[in-house]
Amino acid sequence: MPHPDRPSQARPAGARRGNAQSAGAMPAGFPARRAALRLLDAVLRRGQPLEQALGSATKDMGLPADRALAHNIAALTLRHLPDLDDLIDSATRQNLPDDAKARTVLRLALAQALLLDTPHHAVVATALPLVDGGPRKLVHGVLSALLKRHPTLPPAPRLPADVEERWTAAWGEDMVAAARATIAQRAPLDLSLRDAAATADWAARLGGVSLAPGHVRLPADSEVTALPGFGTGDWWVQDLAASLPARLLGSGERRHVLDLCAAPGGKTMQLAAAGWRVTSVDQSQRRSERLRANLARTGLAAEVIHADLLDWQPDAPADAILLDAPCTATGIFRRHPDVIHRIGPRQIAELAELQAALLDRALGWLKPGGRLVYATCSLEPQEGEAQIAALLARRSDVRRVAIDPATLPSGIPPTPDGALRTVPGMLLEQGGLDGFFVTILSRSESL
Repeated sequence: MPHPDRPSQARPAGARRGNAQSAGAMPAGFPARRAALRLLDAVLRRGQPLEQALGSATKDMGLPADRALAHNIAALTLRHLPDLDDLIDSATRQNLPDDAKARTVLRLALAQALLLDTPHHAVVATALPLVDGGPRKLVHGVLSALLKRHPTLPPAPRLPADVEERWTAAWGEDMVAAARATIAQRAPLDLSLRDAAATADWAARLGGVSLAPGHVRLPADSEVTALPGFGTGDWWVQDLAASLPARLLGSGERRHVLDLCAAPGGKTMQLAAAGWRVTSVDQSQRRSERLRANLARTGLAAEVIHADLLDWQPDAPADAILLDAPCTATGIFRRHPDVIHRIGPRQIAELAELQAALLDRALGWLKPGGRLVYATCSLEPQEGEAQIAALLARRSDVRRVAIDPATLPSGIPPTPDGALRTVPGMLLEQGGLDGFFVTILSRSESL
C-alpha cells in the first residue's frame, strides 16, 4: 500500500496531465489534502468552526486515519498561520489575497513540510492538483523556492495581529507571549473523576498527575477510549479550568440546581456526582443526545431538557444555577485554533448581548439567597469582567459572592474582587489551562 505522504509512482493508462487529471491519476494522500483545503476554506472564508466542518469536508473519505490526517494538517496550519503567511509573502512579488486559493494551498503545503516532515516531493505532488484550473505555475514556483531555502517556523507562533492587539490591551504582553507558547502544542488530556475520593488511585492507575481532587492529567496523545475506566464511566474528559465552575457550588445534598447551556455534560456530571438534583438545559438536540449518552456511560442521573433558554423557564426557583453561557470560546484556542481566526469584535458584541439577556433571565429563576455561577470560556473582558460590571450597575438586587481560595487548585488564585480569571501562563509548567472567567452571584433575600 502506498505511504499516505508519498505520491503515486505510476499513472494509469489513458490518464492525462494538467487540468483534466482523472481521479485515478491523483497521488496517494491527495484526498486528505483536499479535505484539509476544504476545512481551511470553511474556517477562514465562511467562519465555520473546524470541528463542525469536519464531517462535510471528509464525507468522501473512508478511512479514519485519512480523516485524522486532514484534521491534523488543517489544525497545524491554523496554529501557525501568520508565520506561514510571512514565508509566502517573502517569496512573491505581490502579496496574494488572504482568501486566494493559491495562498491557502501554499499554507497547508508548507505546514506539512515544516511541521509534519512530509517529504518535499510528496508536498509538491499533493499540492499542485489542488489548484487545477488555477495558478499551478505560481504555486509550484513559490513552493519550490521556499523549500529550497529550508525555512523554519518560530517555536512560539505569532497569533493574528488583531488578536494580539486585543489581548495585549486586556492582559499585557506576558499573557500574549504565553498564548504563543501554548498554541504551538496540543493541550494535555484532563479527566474529571466520578469519585473524587479515588483521585490518588486513578492517578496511579492511569499514570497521570493530579492538580486537584477529582482530577487527573495525562499526555495529549493519550487514546481516550483505550484508557482504564472509560468503559465503566469512572471519568470523563474535561479541562481543569472547565471543571472549576461546578466545583464552586460544592456539595449538593440533594438540593436542586439548573445547569444551563449544559451539553455535552461535563458540568452536569460533576454536579450529579456531588449530590445535586440536576436539571440540564441545552438548545442543541445533537449535543443533548451526547449529554444523555455521557450520563448513561457514567451511571449518573440528571433531567435533560432540550429547549431555548430565551423561551423556556423552570416550574419553580432553583437552589443554585450554573450558567456556562454561550461565548466566543477564545479561551480554548489551544484546543481549537480555528477560533482566533473566526472571532472578531462583531461576534464578541453579539454574544455579550446574549449573555446579558441570559443572566437577567436566569437570575429570575434563582431562590432568594441562592447562588448563580456565571462562566465563559472566553479571554474577552466584554464576556467576563465587563459583563458582570454592567450587570451589577443595572441590578441593585444582585451582588457578587467572593470565591473562597480554598475551593481552587493550587496556583489558581481568585482575582482581587473575588472572581476567577484563568489565562495562558497559569500552571504553564504543568501543561497550562484553558482561558475562563467565573464568578458567583446572589440575589437579595427581599426580592
